[in-house]
Amino acid sequence: MNVSQLTEKQIEAIIGIALEEDIAQGDVTSEALISPELSGKATILVKEKGVMAGIEIAGRVFERVDSLTKYEILIKDGTAINPGDIAATISGSVVSILKAERTALNFLQRLSGIATLTAKYTAKVKGTDAKIYDTRKTTPGLRLLEKYAVKMGGGTNHRISLGDAILIKDNHIAALRAQGLNIKDIIVKARREAPAGMNLEIEVTNIQEAEEAANAGADIIMLDNMNLQDMANAVKSVAGRAKLEASGNVTLENVRKVAETGVDIISTGQLTHSYTSLDISLEMAAPTLI
Repeated sequence: MNVSQLTEKQIEAIIGIALEEDIAQGDVTSEALISPELSGKATILVKEKGVMAGIEIAGRVFERVDSLTKYEILIKDGTAINPGDIAATISGSVVSILKAERTALNFLQRLSGIATLTAKYTAKVKGTDAKIYDTRKTTPGLRLLEKYAVKMGGGTNHRISLGDAILIKDNHIAALRAQGLNIKDIIVKARREAPAGMNLEIEVTNIQEAEEAANAGADIIMLDNMNLQDMANAVKSVAGRAKLEASGNVTLENVRKVAETGVDIISTGQLTHSYTSLDISLEMAAPTLI
């Protein structure tokens, strides 16, 4: 996923909601103190090492507030950044720049934080066959942007929505077991009832269930909260008949060991719910009268 894959309607809707909550009543401070005829320049200043994400979205915020604002990107999304880097320049009405500042930085700091954390995870598993995936544990309304940021950090997107693939979770299984179905029955039913051609993934909690799922033809088997030894044993047992995904209790400290068990996918919600926003600021230069 990249910004160009998000429709204009999606981007404008997200930005519109963000601006509505911040400047629907105007910017009383800037409007009271600063002449609308005052123009100036500002820079987007990086203050912390990380990975850039959201620089285009930030620019759209400035342009949405004032179409006459000029925004120049100097560092593209997906690029490693360091303190002191200038990511973009903005020129135009000072009042307009100040109105857009907080909303633009909110997007930029958070998306860059997600990209930065994702890059740390992907670096940890370098040299293994495992790929880092995100989850649907995203901020309501911001999923598309947050999953975009994961891609900028070198990660891979899991399902965007419930309609993208079949993922049979523990609660699905519990409901169906109550009706007398076993793992094989559940997979057969899903294949029969779901749209043709979709990947089918099922969550399991032990090696026996993993073996049952592989025998039944699951495409992906999610190893939920298994310890390292059980994951390694599941990899041997399934022996390439399905892709294996490790999920649950994955951290930066243990992700390398998880990858070394031989799993294909490591998914973690931490990428989009436990990141720290990157320190990025807007710095105004000396303004001039138009």
